[in-house]
Formats: sequence, structure tokens, C-alpha cells
Amino acid sequence: MSVLGKRIVRREDPRFITGSGEYLDDITIEGEAHAVFIRSTAAHARILEIDTEDARNAPGVLGIFTAQDIDLPPQAPSMPMINGKMVRPWLATDKVRYVGECVAVVVAQTRAQATDAADLVFIDLEEEPPVVDPLVAEESEHLIFQDAGTNVAATFTNGNEASDEELFADCEVIIHQKIHNQRVAPCPLEPRVAASVWKDGKLTHYASTQEPHAVRSYLTKLHGLKKGAVRVISRDVGGGFGAKTGLYPEEGLVSWLALKLDCPVHWAETRSENMMAMGHGRGQWHSVSLGGDRDGTIKAYRLHVLQDAGAYPLMGAIMPFITMRMASGVYTIPKVAYTGTSVLTNTTPMTSYRGAGRPEAAAAIERGVDCFAAEIGMDPADVRRRNMIPDDAFPYTTVMGTTYDSGAYTAALDTLLEAGDYAGLREEQRRRREEGSVHQLGLGLSVYVEITNPMPFSGEFASVQVHTDGTATVLTGTSPHGQGHETSWAMIASAETGIPIEKIKVCHGDTDIVPSGVGTMGSRSLQVGGMAVHQAALQLADIAKKQAASLLEANPDDITLDKESGVFHVAGTPAVTVSWQNVASAAEKEGEPLLTKDKYTASDSTFPFGAHLAVVDVDTETGKVVLDRMIAVDDAGVILNPLIAEGQIHGGLAQGAAQALLEEVLFDEEGNPITANFADYGIISATELPSFETISMETPTPVNTLGAKGIGESGTIGSTPAVHNAVVDALSHMGIRHIDMPTTPMRVWETLASAKA
Repeated sequence: MSVLGKRIVRREDPRFITGSGEYLDDITIEGEAHAVFIRSTAAHARILEIDTEDARNAPGVLGIFTAQDIDLPPQAPSMPMINGKMVRPWLATDKVRYVGECVAVVVAQTRAQATDAADLVFIDLEEEPPVVDPLVAEESEHLIFQDAGTNVAATFTNGNEASDEELFADCEVIIHQKIHNQRVAPCPLEPRVAASVWKDGKLTHYASTQEPHAVRSYLTKLHGLKKGAVRVISRDVGGGFGAKTGLYPEEGLVSWLALKLDCPVHWAETRSENMMAMGHGRGQWHSVSLGGDRDGTIKAYRLHVLQDAGAYPLMGAIMPFITMRMASGVYTIPKVAYTGTSVLTNTTPMTSYRGAGRPEAAAAIERGVDCFAAEIGMDPADVRRRNMIPDDAFPYTTVMGTTYDSGAYTAALDTLLEAGDYAGLREEQRRRREEGSVHQLGLGLSVYVEITNPMPFSGEFASVQVHTDGTATVLTGTSPHGQGHETSWAMIASAETGIPIEKIKVCHGDTDIVPSGVGTMGSRSLQVGGMAVHQAALQLADIAKKQAASLLEANPDDITLDKESGVFHVAGTPAVTVSWQNVASAAEKEGEPLLTKDKYTASDSTFPFGAHLAVVDVDTETGKVVLDRMIAVDDAGVILNPLIAEGQIHGGLAQGAAQALLEEVLFDEEGNPITANFADYGIISATELPSFETISMETPTPVNTLGAKGIGESGTIGSTPAVHNAVVDALSHMGIRHIDMPTTPMRVWETLASAKA
């Protein structure tokens, strides 16, 4: 029986839970020095002077460097749609643009010495008016990049230029709602770390990254090296969530410092540095207009997105483009007009964060549907059902031009409502309202669809080799940071070869061992990386059959691989067999290892979907919100390992609920971060969460032979609007139409007080 679809415990977990994982800051390179960056204390200012004299004379200091010392070209925006004049220096040159921007770097023999010396560096800044509020950034006279002549980094549109009068001409009801999808911090438990060592003209760079091969490419180009002159090693990575993609200035400079000082250099950021300098996520302002008829039919939708890109336009600046692709959600809305604007502010740059543009799209449309349902006095479940893409309509191309591969949205919603006893919950809600209970019940729905492997044509590498002892090694270009690839890829290889999982080793994260790869982001790994392993294993089995035929003195067409026992035999003669060990040994004697390589490129993206129901208790005297229940129906196509899939969903539900309830990065009017550690930032814990109720559906995708879609981000996409809608629903009978996220006790209490007044 195949191992695929079985609940197999993750093989990598014992080393994590026993403290034997090898994270980058655990690695010590002989003779290494330590770097500490001096960061700006002002959000927007001109640099008048950097005095390093006292620091240079401090104990153990090997060097201090400012922008004038760096002979590297600045980092240009990575996407052509972004204003090309908004380049990022490795260290701030004439001005600083956000609190936490690197101004100088100290390298010393120990980390403590470097930290002490950094405190002796004096930076004289002449402050300029900061642009902190994205809502005024576009029109502000204060420019973050003077040469660009604007604070607008990029604009987006789907081409529908209809006026409101035209767009909503045949609508009986139109709702308008402003929604803030607030800025959040990724908060990986392992902050950013990097280390570099040069030897004989070759750079070995250690990185806590989601894409080691991309880092290799960046560093090769940065230093003008030939192919093969850079090795990137990524061991265990303690979380990434999209924010550990790309190459941050600190990481690139570590390699430059190691070359300049002719010694290994190691850098590890503190938690406060991570909170204010690692890329943030979300940060969108939505203007939602939804129109339709009183029978619940939605006819038109207008969405304008204002994206806070932070001080430099990184991946966060193009999030409105991804939001645009998914704007219409699961609905057959005939008319959609979309515009998006990314603006710079004197705050931490924005990057990808779990879901990257798709949670924002789901939050806008799902909150809009609830507002529309409230306006016409219809249950939000009924409005959703009336407007959903039919289950028999796939593949379905939306008005946004996005083609969904497969789906069963109505089935997901119906399954959810039955599992949650939606009718019974509504009755309990009615009872509490009639009694005037202090504790009001709120029900929040969301039905979402998202895109995974959004850049399908990048492909992914894998190889499978069987050794003479009967064990196998899988090489993969994916780079896990909690996804369980060591277990999953072994399962796939085992299913096609019959070699037991415990005899299969999975290697990743070393560019000298794995020749190519793209990495892990956009929920792409299984449908691309897993497919590459799948195809390589199939090809290996075919090669092995030919070798087995020679050993059995038979025609290769007559050879059968018994995938249950992992042996080869002539069809109809199972008593005489040869093993993988026999086949690999024979191949080795002929001078060729038993090895296949594959690069799998998907024909298209896939579109997971699901339906979530959040049940909250809101204390109307204190504003406290308690998430009582979270029921989630998620469909990611055929599930490889239900245990791992559930773990991904649980993590996503937690992060999504956290945004709705607690998390928000805040700056004061001067651009100073005021949520720079876990004491000030509302990171969620098990205390604030219920036991999740998860239900799996499997609607296979035709895009790959595994039938698999992505699962890593789905929970985050559906849970945030569900919890958000639930909080508003709990208080809707009191005349409250909307509360912005996060729905903290203070914000809920203030909204209640305002409503009573």
C-alpha cells in the first residue's frame, strides 16, 4: 500500500524538539569576526557627520565602515513596474529614510566588542519632516527620493475606467466601506543571520533564507564572480513566512566585509532589530464599493488599494498586483474596477508575508460581502451562496482574467455550516441579544480562493539516487523552514520506488550539493518541488528495471517493480527477485551511479480554496474578544500527508486570527517604531486560541499528476476575514457597521462607547 495520503509523523521533528537543530547562529567558523550595524534613530534626516574615531580605538575592533567605503552598486528595485530611481544603498549615503536603516557597521573580534564599539559611533543628523501616513504620502511635498519627484512607487489597474454611475447603474443597493489591512511583523523565531568566509577566491556564505540558490545568484553578480565561485549553505531555518526571501543589505555586506578584512564575518540581529528592520507585511488601505440587488445578487465591485511600501520599494510594493488578480474571490461578479497605488513612507520597507497579496484580496471582498448582507438584511451565508462560482463551472476565468483550475465553493460552505451548526449558533445569538447579555455572540464567515505557485514557469530541481547499500538520497531545490519536506519528499520517493522512508535521506539548502533550485515561497513546494521528486523517482524506476532485466536475464518490458516490497521480478514470476541494492551495485560496477535528475515546470498555477467560520464572544462592558471556535474547511487538492497539512493549516489559522485580534506594527508621528519587541507587539499564543476544528476536502487539480495544490498559506487567508467579520457581527445589532483590525479590547470598547453616545 502506498505511503501517500498517510498520517506519517515528521522525521525532522525529533532534532527540533530536543534542541539539536542546527540554526545558523549555532555555527562557529574558525577565526570569525562579528559585525554589528549602527542604525538610524531618525525616520527622515540628512547625515551631517559620522564620527567613528573613538570606536576605531575600542578593544578588538577590526574595522568600521560607512557608505563612502562601500564599492558596491546600490540595489535597484527588483520589479520593472517600480520607479527605477528608488534605489537602495547598502549603507545610508546622504540621508536616512527610516528608523533602523543601516548607517555604518563595526566588525570586531567578538560580538560584545562590536556592540560596545557601535555605541561609541556618533552620528549627527539633521532631521527632515517624515512621511509616516500613507494616506497623505502621494500628495506630500516631502519627498523620500528627491530625484524620483514623487512618493508613488507603482500603480496598478485592471483597465476598467467606468465611473461609479456607470459601474453601479443597475444596482438597487450600493455599500461603501473603508478597510485598513494593517501592517504586521513576520516575527520568525529565528531572526536574520548571515556568515561569510572566503578561501582561494571562493565565497562560502551561510544564510537563514528561503531561497539559497537565489542568494547564490545575487552574491555571484554582486562580486562579479564566475559560476561556481559562490556556495550558499542554509541549515535549519527558524521561520520565514516570505520575509526571508531576497538579499537584505546586511546579508550582502557580510560577504563584502569578509572579503575586505580577509577573515570570516558573522552577523546575527537582535529581536528589536528584527522587528524594526526586517521587512513587514500587509499594510493596505482598501476603499470597497459593492453593488447589487436586494435579493442578494452582487453585480458590481470597485476596489482601490493603497499600499504602504515603506522607505524602499521591495516586494511589498507589488502586492497590489497580486491582490488585483484575486480581487473577485469566489464570486461571479460581472463588473469589477480595480486600481492600486504603492506609496513610500519613512517606515520599514514592506515585503512578502504569508499569503502575500491574497489575504488582502480575501479580506476586502469578504468584509464587503458582509457589509452588503447587513445593508439588505440577508444572512451573509445566503449572500455568499447566491453569488458563488458554481461547482460545475471549472476551469473558470474570472472577470479579472484569472483562471481557477478546480473548485467546489458551495460544497465547502455547506460542509462548514453543517459542521459548525450554523443554525444553532444563530439561535444562540438571537437569545443573547433578546436577553441583553453582556457577552454577545458573533459569527464570522469567509469563503476564500487563493493562488499558489503564482510564478509557475520558474520550475524546480530534484534528483534521486540509490546507493549500493539500498539507501537513497533525494536532492531538492526547495528550502523548507517548517514545511516538513524531509518527510514529504521521502514519502514521494518511497511511493514510486518501494524503498522504505527511513532509508531515504533528503538533502537541501547547500548549493554545492544541490546544483539548482528556486526555493520555498508562494505555497509552491509540493506542486513543483514534490512533482520534480515524483518524476525523478519514476524515471529512476524505469532505469532500474533495465538493470534488473540484465540481472534476471529478461526483457526490460517484462520487469515489474513491486512497490510494496521494493524488489524487481519478471512479471508472473515473483519468486525470483533482485533488490535495489543489487541493481545499484550492478550499476556502480558499470561505472554509473543509479541516479536521475529532473526539473519540473508547472503548466500553470493552482487555486486552493476553503470556507472558515469563526465564533467569538465579545464582552460589551470591556471590549474583550474571545475566539471560542474556529472551524475551517480547506481544500488543497490531493493531500500528501494529512498530518503535515493540518500543521500548516493550524499555523495559518493562528497567524490569520492574530491579525484580526491583536497584531499591528505602529509608528508615532515622527516615524519611531513603538512595537519593537514582543513586550509591545501583540504576538499571539495558545492562550488566545481555541482548539481548531479542521475539515479536509480534496478537489484534485488537473495541473499536475499528483493532483496537489499549495497548503502553506491557505489558513491565513481565510481566517482573518472570518474572525474580523465575527467581531463586527457580534455588535451589529447595536448599530455598529465596522471596526478596523486589530479588534483589540480598547478599539472595541471605544467603538461601543461611540455607538452608545
